[in-house]
Amino acid sequence: MATRKTASASPRTPSTSAKRPASPTAKHGAQASAKPAAGFAYSRDEFKDLIEQTLELARKMGASDAGAEVSEGAGLSVSVRKGKLENVERNRDKSIGVTVYLGQRRGNASTSDFSPASLEQTVRAAYDIARFTAEDPMAGLPDVEDMAMGKAALRDLDLFHPWNITADKAAELAMRGEAAALAVDKRITNSEGASVSAQQSHFFSGNSRGFRGGYASSRHSLSVSPIAGRGNDMQRDFWYTSERSAKDMARPEAVGRYAAERALSRLKGRKIATCEVPVLFENTLAAGLLGAYVQATSGGALYRKSTFLVDCLGQQVLPKHIDILEDPHVLRGKGSAPFDDEGVLTRKRKVVASGVTQAYFLSSYSARKLGMKTTGHAGGSQNLTLRSRLTKPGDDLPAMLRKLGTGLFVTELMGQGVNYVTGDYSRGASGYWVENGVIAYPVHEITIASNLRDMFQQIVAVGADAYTYGSKTIGSVLIEKMKIAGH
Repeated sequence: MATRKTASASPRTPSTSAKRPASPTAKHGAQASAKPAAGFAYSRDEFKDLIEQTLELARKMGASDAGAEVSEGAGLSVSVRKGKLENVERNRDKSIGVTVYLGQRRGNASTSDFSPASLEQTVRAAYDIARFTAEDPMAGLPDVEDMAMGKAALRDLDLFHPWNITADKAAELAMRGEAAALAVDKRITNSEGASVSAQQSHFFSGNSRGFRGGYASSRHSLSVSPIAGRGNDMQRDFWYTSERSAKDMARPEAVGRYAAERALSRLKGRKIATCEVPVLFENTLAAGLLGAYVQATSGGALYRKSTFLVDCLGQQVLPKHIDILEDPHVLRGKGSAPFDDEGVLTRKRKVVASGVTQAYFLSSYSARKLGMKTTGHAGGSQNLTLRSRLTKPGDDLPAMLRKLGTGLFVTELMGQGVNYVTGDYSRGASGYWVENGVIAYPVHEITIASNLRDMFQQIVAVGADAYTYGSKTIGSVLIEKMKIAGH
C-alpha cells in the first residue's frame, strides 16, 4: 500500500510483520509434561490426573459416556498514554468442565475449584442436569474413528512461546511505539495510548471413548493508537503486531510510525454523493468476507436453514477463479490444531475449488443433524487462505487501485449490518475515493450496501498483498459494484 505523509495519502502494509491481535485463549500448541511450564501453576501430568479422576467419577455415577477438559491461563497487559503508565493487569484463571451423557441426554457443569470434593460436586451437577434433560437423538461424543488418537493427538505445531516480560519492560516497549507515532509529524497531536499484552494458556481433555490430548499456546501483541489533526478535523487510527512468539513481532517503532501514517492519511476527509461503483476492500478488511463465507457454511446455520447458502454443497457460489484452502497444521499458525474442540482429527482440505463449495464446517452434532460426517470444526475454521487464479505476483495495492479505476477503496467498516439469513449487507464505512487508479482524497460518513451472494459472485480480483487476520489469509478484494450511500 503506497503511503505519503499527506492528507490524501493511503496507508500501506509495512515490511515488518504486523498483524492484528486475536484471542489469547486459543487452545493450541505443545506442552511439556511433569513440571509446570513457566507461568503456569499446573503441569500437564496434573491435568491428566484431573481428567482421569473426573471421567472415573462420571463412570461410577452411571454415565454412559463422558468428556472433560481442564485449562489454565496466565498473562500480563500493560497500557500507556502520552508517555505515562496507565494500567498494569495480570490475569490468571483455571477451569475444569465435564459433560455427562445418559444415553442421549446431556448435562454439562464446570468449576474453578480442583479439590476432590468440588470435582465430585461438579460431576454430580452435570449428571443431574442430564437426568432431567430431554433426549436428543443427535447428542453424543464423536465416533471413535473420527477422533485423533495416539501420535495424531500429540502433533507439535510449535505454538507455545512464553514471553517472560516484566511490567516495566512491557511499558517501555509501549512507550517506544507511542513515541515513534508522535514523532512522525507535528499533525499527530494526541494519542489514545499504546499497549502490550503477553498471554499463554494450556489445556488437557479426554473422553470415555479413549481420546486424550492437550496443548499449550501463547499470543503476544503490541498496539498503538495515535490521533491526527485538530478541532473539527481530527482522525484516529491504529496498528498492531501480534504473534505466537514475541521474537516474530514487529518493532514498536515500526508499529507506531505506521499507525501515525494511517491516521494522517485520513485528514481532510470528504463526503461523496450516493452512487454505485466498484469497491476495493483493504486486505485487513477482506478477511471479513472470508469470515462471512465460513459463517454461512457452518453446521449450525445450515441445519437451522438460517443462511443464504443453504444446500450449497457442489454449487457455484464464488467465481471460477477463486479457491479456498484450509491447513490446520501450519507451524505457529493462529488457527492451527491437530484436533478440534471435540478431539476430532483435523485435516488439510479444499473448501472451495474453482468457485464450487467442496465442504462445510461441521461439528459432530451439526453433522448428525445434516446426515453427514463431522469435518473437525467444533470451535471454528483453521488457517483458511482465499486465492484467485488470476492473481499475479505484481498485483500489489497500486496495481489493485488501477484495476479499481474509479470507485471506493474501503479501509474501515463500522456496525454489524450483515443478515446471514438473507445475505443482505450494509455497513458504515470510510476510506478513499479513487479516480483513474489513483487515490484522490479520503472519504467518510458513508454506507456501503449489497447482498453477500452477489458480492461473492462479483469478486473480480484478489491482490497479491496477502494478509493474515487471525486464522484467515487473503489479499485486497475487488468487488465489481456496490451501492454507496453518501449525501
